[in-house]
Amino acid sequence: MANQEGGDLVTQLVDLVKEISGLPDCRNAVRKMYGNLMRRVKLLSPLFEELKDNEPQLDDGDRKGLQALRNALNLALELLKLVNDGSKIFQALQFDKTAGKFHVVTTQIEEALSQIHYDRFNLSEEVHEQIKLVHGQFRRAKGRMDSPDLQLQRDLAMVSKGNDPDPETVKRLSEKLYLTMVNDLKRESIAIHDMAILSGGDPEERFEMMSFLLKKIKDLVMLGNPEVDTSDGEKSMKHRSPVIPDDFRCPISLELMKDPVIVSTGQTYERSSIQKWLDAGHKMCPKTQQTLLHTALTPNYVLKSLIALWCDSNGVELPKSDNKPRRTGSECDRTVIGSLLQKLVIGDSDEQRSAAGELRLLAKRNADNRVCIAEAGAIPLLVELLSSHDGRTQEHAVTALLNLSINEANKGIIVSVGAIPDIVDVLKNGSTEARENAAATLFSLSVVDENKVAIGAAGAIQPLINLLQDGTPRGKKDAATAIFNLCIYQGNKVRAVRAGIVTPLMRLLEDASHGMMDEALAILAILASHHEGKMAIAEADPMPVLVEVIRTGSARNRENGSAVLWSLCAGDVRSLKMMKELGAEEVLKELSENGTDRAKRKAGSVLELLQRVESVETVIGS
Repeated sequence: MANQEGGDLVTQLVDLVKEISGLPDCRNAVRKMYGNLMRRVKLLSPLFEELKDNEPQLDDGDRKGLQALRNALNLALELLKLVNDGSKIFQALQFDKTAGKFHVVTTQIEEALSQIHYDRFNLSEEVHEQIKLVHGQFRRAKGRMDSPDLQLQRDLAMVSKGNDPDPETVKRLSEKLYLTMVNDLKRESIAIHDMAILSGGDPEERFEMMSFLLKKIKDLVMLGNPEVDTSDGEKSMKHRSPVIPDDFRCPISLELMKDPVIVSTGQTYERSSIQKWLDAGHKMCPKTQQTLLHTALTPNYVLKSLIALWCDSNGVELPKSDNKPRRTGSECDRTVIGSLLQKLVIGDSDEQRSAAGELRLLAKRNADNRVCIAEAGAIPLLVELLSSHDGRTQEHAVTALLNLSINEANKGIIVSVGAIPDIVDVLKNGSTEARENAAATLFSLSVVDENKVAIGAAGAIQPLINLLQDGTPRGKKDAATAIFNLCIYQGNKVRAVRAGIVTPLMRLLEDASHGMMDEALAILAILASHHEGKMAIAEADPMPVLVEVIRTGSARNRENGSAVLWSLCAGDVRSLKMMKELGAEEVLKELSENGTDRAKRKAGSVLELLQRVESVETVIGS
């Protein structure tokens, strides 16, 4: 058991070094620290590869040292990703803090290496010598801190004090920050925007200064600095409609915000949209469904500035206020909606059935109706009808909720009034149509991550599996889509496996006439990443059909099939031998050359495992 644990630990270290080695080169103010850490970590690879091959017996001290090293390398990976993906301007401004983080990680790696007794591992002389050298590099790096570019720091300090930089300073900053091309500027704009969003929209001076400096550099680049080639970028920006970042859109209207404001929960909305929501008497945040402590609206100046910068960079005109009332047709429907709700409240069973059916159609018709129906208070009334003894009324109610849930704010309202258990009950006991639309509704609600947990806990997995087996073709697809989405959450993977999902999935995989191979493989791929899922799939004898999928399937199915194979074969010699017997090596070689990027990676990894087993067998045989 202890040896298995040690083997898993070494495998994790091998994977960590591979992931760190695969990170791109970094071009910013801390590139030297970034490059040095990456280079030193790469040099650890031979140690872990040889440990993996030798499978030495590890004592508690060795395991503790390797665990400390794994934790330190995880921190290194996190820091390298943060630095590479983050704002170049911000990295330069906080050089000392970032240097401190690199020093902490370097110290932790060195201290972990000091705990490991290499002499016990029967390492080759070459690897032993290399590790001594790498350890020495980490030890020396631990004893010193990297210094910043003094000229860059002086230029940044001048801008930080509010001084307007001269063109020569801007040019210097552009070069030293590696912001010389249009794509660099677009990436930096997104990075600053992401930082501002994560900060909660606080109007901190650093964001204003960073946006100001980025605009100065952008102006320099766009003016046609002779040393900077921007023609391709400008052409692409002029001729391609840019994608609006999600955080620039109002969560209610989904349109680009012109006057973003923050409510008491910290969420940002377009002022006119949230004001309309509040004027309708709502007391909670549309996005989080938390009760609003107050209705004051605080301008989000940072986000407003970033939106203006993004619009300027992408040639987009900021939306202007429209004082004319917008005619959408929803005003015509308000009277109708009001009378339908009255029937839901005081009508007899026939009137309730009819009203629910009409609301179902209205909610399907357009987005404005979905907002109006929800604002009129229909959602709690429709949820009550889910427990109706009249099957047709129940069908209308669950389908109306499905159509209403297309609106993001309505998702929150549906969940907040306690609809999930009632929808699950319809999924278990309703008519065929009601069950199918209940499954589709649960999928729609599960787009919000926290709802995945609630839906799984409400017992939805088992009836979804039942629908996957006995539903109509459309019902099976609705069930599969909902199961896939729910299983993104780890806890639901366990629920699905224990509810017996693997058997029906294998049946769908083996019989293409059901037309469900795409869905079955996608779910198997996500379940295979969990230990219990992997074990359950392995017991179903999946190898022959998976190899056939990789040989003849679509690009997407071959990708998912190779992902399942990789999960099954990692650390399992029996599965690898079975693969060899099935002639999978040739199929995997072809996939590693012609598959999608993910399929190539998975196929290559399985081939490595196969070759390793073959090498071991050759040594034993000789």
